Amino acid sequence: MSITLLSLIFGVLQLAILPLSAEELSLKDAPIVSGEEAVETSHQMMIAGQSIDYKATVGNIILKNDQDKPQANLFYISYIKETQGNEPRPISFCFNGGPGSSSVWLHMGLLGPKRVLLNETGVPIIPYQLVDNDFSLLDVSDLVFIDPVSTGFSHALPLQDEKHFHSTTEDVKSVAEFIRLYLTRNNRWNSPKFIIGESYGTTRAVSLADALHEQYFVTIDGLVLISAVLNFATLDFGIGNDLPYALYLPTYTATAWYHNKLSNAQQQGSLQEALKIATDFVTKEYTPALFKGQLLSKEERDEIANKLANLTGMKQEFIAKNNLRIDNDQFVKQLFFAQGLAVGIFDGRFKGYSEDGVTEGLDFDPGTSALFGSFTATLNYYLRNHLKVMKDNHYKILTNVQPWNYGMAYRAFNVMPTLRSSMIRNPHLKVFVGSGYYDLNTPYFATAYTFNHLWLEQSLQDNITMKWYEAGHMMYIHQPSLKQLKSDLVSFYLPYTKSVEKTAVHAAVAR
Repeated sequence: MSITLLSLIFGVLQLAILPLSAEELSLKDAPIVSGEEAVETSHQMMIAGQSIDYKATVGNIILKNDQDKPQANLFYISYIKETQGNEPRPISFCFNGGPGSSSVWLHMGLLGPKRVLLNETGVPIIPYQLVDNDFSLLDVSDLVFIDPVSTGFSHALPLQDEKHFHSTTEDVKSVAEFIRLYLTRNNRWNSPKFIIGESYGTTRAVSLADALHEQYFVTIDGLVLISAVLNFATLDFGIGNDLPYALYLPTYTATAWYHNKLSNAQQQGSLQEALKIATDFVTKEYTPALFKGQLLSKEERDEIANKLANLTGMKQEFIAKNNLRIDNDQFVKQLFFAQGLAVGIFDGRFKGYSEDGVTEGLDFDPGTSALFGSFTATLNYYLRNHLKVMKDNHYKILTNVQPWNYGMAYRAFNVMPTLRSSMIRNPHLKVFVGSGYYDLNTPYFATAYTFNHLWLEQSLQDNITMKWYEAGHMMYIHQPSLKQLKSDLVSFYLPYTKSVEKTAVHAAVAR
């Protein structure tokens, strides 16, 4: 997995405010820090039969260094449910990954009160439409969407080097300081606190939970990790690292099964049956064969190559020439090579014509290229027409922040020890992990492998909830998976919701 692929996923912020009615818009008092402003709007929606009144706030927070000098401007959008009583609701801080991605995908695809309208499989409907998100998590948690530096409207301030924030350390430090300030200014220190991250955002989420505790003694109650990548060795198809070849294989099988490309024996069964055959092969035969390398006999090599062909839909000759090792760039181009088609890395269910049918690797990803335009257009429309943000600035959906400084070799980057430490020091920390079977970017079996090597006591291991969905990296674009994911998240949050809300929440789960 290349760093470039992972990365796929000015001036001080000043919001121009048009005259609006009191019902539509209320401004906060004078900014706390020069250059900070916020716009509040009031809204209402229905979620699982509940009428939800909420306030949306679009604003920015200026981050300062230890010398009290402004360093960066972080943009956010929050949604706070109007409630009666003083019992604090959960609050969730949400972001995507990349690194270099804004929070638009979780915001407009899964969690927020509005979402981009897609068909059941996840294809945008033209003309693009913005609809109420009846799968929003706002019924069980308040939501704060954060855009890290260089994404969305967030940026380093003048005289500061933007690249300073393009590192795991400074990225986490800046988001942690944002959360501390937000909790303080909005009087939310006593609320149950959750962090929701997707893709590289899961790496950030784990590091952030640790940093918040170490720097500010902020205790996180729950981590929600969507399409997780915590141990980068599981994704790095570098020379001498056989781990990803084994861990990607079940996703190759799932994708080939979806496209009816498996051998007859494997294709006739269900997806789960095909995956069982693939995972058994990985653990009992394929991994030992990779370990043996050139010590394999010709008969053993031929047998493994034949089984790989049956489980991937690829040519046995191609597999043998590649020493039984298939990386994801090869797989997405070879599955439909004769037809000049490629499948998506982010979602293997999708396929499209390749601009260059000869070389390995994607020219573009057929699973996401259509989504970029729909999410960009809908987000910009939503900001101006619903949230009353009258800015001409470019909202950066995705930004190239390479080279990203991991602080060590890319393949050695691993935050699992950090997660293990956090769960030991905070035995109440709950972790939800959601993965898609067709995700060729952060494959589900690699995630399972990662969490099977936490080495926690069983009581702490029980704090981890793992769920799988018949979709890809952004499993929520697939409507059946979106519905199931919402139900799973409601169950995960249930212990932290107000007692008066639990009846309604239980009803939502039952649906």
